[in-house]
Amino acid sequence: MKTEPEIIPSGGITSPGGFLAGATGAGIKDKDQSRLDLGIMFSEVPCTAAAVFTTNKVKAAPVILSQKLIKKGKTSAVVMNSGCANACTGEQGMADALEMTELAARRVGVSTEDVLVASTGVIGVTLPMGRIRTAMPKIVLSAEGGHDLARAIMTTDTVPKEVAVRADDYIIGGIAKGAGMIHPDLATLLCFLTTDAAIDGDFLAKALRKAVDISFNMVSIDGDSSTNDTVLIMANGRAGGKSIIKGSRRAGVFQQALNKACIYLARANARDGEGATKLIEVNVSGAVSAGDARLAARTIVSSSLVKTAVHGSDPNWGRVLAAAGRSGAALEPDKLELYIGNIRVVKDGAPALFNKKEVVKHLDGKEVYIALNLNMGKAGATAWGCDLSEEYVKINAEYTT
Repeated sequence: MKTEPEIIPSGGITSPGGFLAGATGAGIKDKDQSRLDLGIMFSEVPCTAAAVFTTNKVKAAPVILSQKLIKKGKTSAVVMNSGCANACTGEQGMADALEMTELAARRVGVSTEDVLVASTGVIGVTLPMGRIRTAMPKIVLSAEGGHDLARAIMTTDTVPKEVAVRADDYIIGGIAKGAGMIHPDLATLLCFLTTDAAIDGDFLAKALRKAVDISFNMVSIDGDSSTNDTVLIMANGRAGGKSIIKGSRRAGVFQQALNKACIYLARANARDGEGATKLIEVNVSGAVSAGDARLAARTIVSSSLVKTAVHGSDPNWGRVLAAAGRSGAALEPDKLELYIGNIRVVKDGAPALFNKKEVVKHLDGKEVYIALNLNMGKAGATAWGCDLSEEYVKINAEYTT
């Protein structure tokens, strides 16, 4: 058996055995139902499940309901929609979220308590339940339907985000959406993960949290966080074998595979940020602690000044040091060493000799790498984001009009 997790080309959320998915146009995004916006993910057998949700105190109805339902650590299906967040919608919003689970439960033949719900889109608008009632029976579930489901959860995303990772004798699949209102502590994203591995519930929950902390919680597009963030994993055990438990070799391999899937999707979200033209990867090393490294990396990648400099291919490296300095991470200015691409621009906290044209050439690329060594310790972390463009302003200035 292979122990090094590998990405499966063209894989997705239904790559693991026993998972089906499908989507349809319900008229949530467009009244003419021209775009997919309603879908279901379903396991043919009940799943062990775990999830993490938004840390925003203003939570959407589907988040509140799913948080309640996931407490038992089991589920069989998730119904999801885009085009309407069902957030800040009061009692009606909660009733609509519950009805969504009821409609999906009837469609797949399970109890309502075994269906979770997720929504994304405009806040403060109620779901068009009449259209959803009509559309739900039209959803056709299949082993190939994951690709349609990845498209159905898109809002301002320009491309679907999908991944499948093979490890040992099982597969982890996933889809995600998220292009704006993205900031560490989940961001405005939906991510659904599946695996046919048999896994202990407590270990699954801890593994998901670890993976989220080094992936989705290290992405920032615009500094705003959302009301609907949900990352869910379902494990149905179809691959067979003993249950994966904490401390085993198989647990280590599973964590590696889950990390790989989540980082892949997190990078895809960052690359597809609203109005983005470049992916930014920030690596901080030499920190006193992992917490400090994460803090510095997230602050740098979140900085509007860094983002705009990258957009304009301006090698204004002082913005990076300034962001690190206000991050709260322990550092000494005269120990800082900074690279843009593979070019050192700062040594011992002062300008290094470098070819400006070569730095600009790197900044002109589609992927920009920034590496900051604090030279204080041995801890490190990586964060991802994107440049901030005029198009981002245009998209968000006209979001509901």
